[in-house]
Amino acid sequence: MATIEIDRLVKKYGQTAVVHGIDLAIHDGEFVVLVGPSGCGKSTTLRMIAGLEEISGGQIRIDGRVVNDLQPKDRNIAMVFQNYAIYPHVTVADNIAFGLYRSKLSKSEKRARVEQVAQTLGLSHLLERRPSALSGGQRQRVAIGRAMVRDPAAFLFDEPLSNLDAQLRTQMRIEIKRLHHRLGTTSVFVTHDQVEAMTMADRIVVMRDGRILQVGSPLELYEKPVDVFTARFIGSPTMNLLPASLKQGEADLSVGGSIKVPSLSASSSEVLVGVRPQDLAPGVPGVPGLSVSGTVVVVETLGSETLVHIESGDQTVIGSAPGRQIPKIGEQLTLHAPVERLYYFDKATEKALASQ
Repeated sequence: MATIEIDRLVKKYGQTAVVHGIDLAIHDGEFVVLVGPSGCGKSTTLRMIAGLEEISGGQIRIDGRVVNDLQPKDRNIAMVFQNYAIYPHVTVADNIAFGLYRSKLSKSEKRARVEQVAQTLGLSHLLERRPSALSGGQRQRVAIGRAMVRDPAAFLFDEPLSNLDAQLRTQMRIEIKRLHHRLGTTSVFVTHDQVEAMTMADRIVVMRDGRILQVGSPLELYEKPVDVFTARFIGSPTMNLLPASLKQGEADLSVGGSIKVPSLSASSSEVLVGVRPQDLAPGVPGVPGLSVSGTVVVVETLGSETLVHIESGDQTVIGSAPGRQIPKIGEQLTLHAPVERLYYFDKATEKALASQ
C-alpha cells in the first residue's frame, strides 16, 4: 500500500494547459474517485501518476518518493484500462501471469500466485479459457487479475466499467469495492459517472477544465456542494436551480413565490435557490419552505419513487412522489420542499452562499 501526493501538477500540450497546478493527497489504503465530464483532465492526471504521460510541472510522490522521472515499471503501481487490454490468443491463466513477466519468481511461485488471484476474483474455473469465451465482466476481472498478481502499492483504474452493460456495471462496482475492502490497496478510480463515484469512493475529487473544484466524502459533496457545477453534477436527477432576487431577508423566486432566507453575502441581489428533486414532493400547505405549482408534463415511474416534471411559468422543475401515487400528465400539482433542504448560490460567481 502507498500514499500518493500530487503537488502543483501541470500538464501542457504545446502552449495549451489541460491540468492547471492541482494539489491532492491520497492516503494509504484509500479509494479515491476522480470524476468529471469528458475533457476535464481526470484521465490525464491518472496517466501522469502511472508515468504514461510526461509531467509539465509540479511533483508526484508515491510513498514519499518523487517519481516524476521514473518509468512506469519502476513506480510499483498497476493500471486497469477501459478496453481491458488482454491478449486474445492466450488463456486466462497466461493473461494474468503476464503481470509477472519481469518477475524473478520461479514458475511454481508464479503459478501459485496466479491461482490465488484467480480464486479471489472467482476465475479459478476459467483459467484455461481464451478471452473470446468470456463475458465482458469476466474479461474485466482478468484485467484486474493481471494488475493484482504483481501485488502493487496502488491500483489505478481508468474508466474500467464504461464498456459494460448496466447490470454488469452494477455487479463490477460491488466486486471492485469488495476487493478493495479485502486487499486494502490504495486505489485511484477515474469515471465520468457520478453514480459510480458516489457508490464506490471513500473520497470524491470533482474536476472541471483541468482544475479540482471540491474534494470530500460522497455525502459531503451531496449535502454541501461548494458551487453550482458540483451541486448539479453530484446527485441524480440533477438539482433544480431557481433564479431569485434578494430583498430584505427574503428571496423572490421566478417560480414559487417568496421565501425567507438566512443572512447571505452575495456579490449582487441575484441568487439561485437550489432544491434536489428528492426533497421536492407533494407537501402540507403552510409548512415553511419552497412551493412550486405547475402542470405535469413528464412522469418517470421508478418503483420506489416517481419523478415528476412540472412546468411552472417558463421553467421545468423536477420533483418526486411516492411510488404508487402516480400523477397524470396534464394534472395540476404543487410540490413543496422544507426550508432546511434549500441551497443558495451567487448567480454571478456560481459559488455556494449557504446550505441548510
